[in-house]
Amino acid sequence: MRLLLLFLAILSLSSVYAQKKEISEARSNIKSRSNLSQAEASMRGLLADSANRRNVKIYLTLAEAVRAQYEEANEKLYLKEGYDTAAFFDTARRMFLAYESLDSIEMLPDRKGRVKLKYREKNAEYLNKYRRNLYNGGVYFLHKKDYVRTFAMMDTYMDCRRQPLFAEYSADEDPLYVPAAFWTVFCGYKLNSPDSTLKYSSIALQEKKFRRRTLAYMSSAYLWQGDTLKYVETLHRGFDENKKSKFFFKRLMDYYNAVNQLDTAMSIADEALKSDSLNALFLFAKSNILLNIGDYAGCIAISDTLLARNDTLPDVYLNAGVSYLNLALALEKDVKSKRTDRKKILGYYRKALPYMEKYRECEPDDKERWAPSLYNIYLKLNMGRKFEEISDILRKMRE
Repeated sequence: MRLLLLFLAILSLSSVYAQKKEISEARSNIKSRSNLSQAEASMRGLLADSANRRNVKIYLTLAEAVRAQYEEANEKLYLKEGYDTAAFFDTARRMFLAYESLDSIEMLPDRKGRVKLKYREKNAEYLNKYRRNLYNGGVYFLHKKDYVRTFAMMDTYMDCRRQPLFAEYSADEDPLYVPAAFWTVFCGYKLNSPDSTLKYSSIALQEKKFRRRTLAYMSSAYLWQGDTLKYVETLHRGFDENKKSKFFFKRLMDYYNAVNQLDTAMSIADEALKSDSLNALFLFAKSNILLNIGDYAGCIAISDTLLARNDTLPDVYLNAGVSYLNLALALEKDVKSKRTDRKKILGYYRKALPYMEKYRECEPDDKERWAPSLYNIYLKLNMGRKFEEISDILRKMRE
């Protein structure tokens, strides 16, 4: 037993000696500005051991190793000696994270409950001079469309305000704070990450020029999360502030049509038309709602208005054609009307004909929508050759 304890004691002393030697070598490399990456890796290796997680000296050496790399790179960039710009910004971020970790360890009370912040003041003063490089790095990676690294840089920039290390500077006016928040929202959206998109969204909303896009990205994030309530709520916020925005309008139309809340859809369409009464999207959306609620005359009137201005809108032809067909079918269902209004019924079929044929011309592959309608029209109007042609098309579709 004594031999075992002696062995363990020797092993422990050997481990402590090896650790001290490793720290000493790292600090020597930092001083001589050599093997800096090795010095950093060595300290990270020591911190991988949970027994070292409260060792301030290791954290300090790690931070100084990364700082030395940053200063070396900064000097090369300044002298235009050709340094990897991406590596420079990555090093800047690692430096901030290393010093923040050091500060968090310094904040831990000792055995007597005392907290001694030996390094905070000078470290904060040093880092605050270079904090903007986190933002600059984010912009650099943004131009490269590297959204993962852009988010990381901007996130670290934003997080500085939360860090106790920068408490003395957190109240300073920062013109980049809201833009940085917006770019995290943007990158989160690009990465299909709802949590990243929403993390700083409330801050991004503080500046008017970012609000429309922030609300759009937020709505997508809530949709990814399956939070329908917040999704619709955010779309309404966006629409209320941007009546002419297609993004918010189209998605609100899709939602309320899908849940069959056509009264709400109609009120939104009318509100949008107040801001732009000639907007083709808003008019078409209203024509769709009118078609769905059975106001066929209203749908036809709007469709004709749209086609008078632009005769290349396939779905508008379809809406008008379907409306005339529905008017004919409504009279046919009424036995009395079928006998007394035959002329009127055939008139509706004749009016539906050019719209449906035009839709076929515009969308030849969409047989499911135009073939059955044209079959019915050709049958009722006794159009023999065309009826035979459309019958063949339908037969082949069923095969």
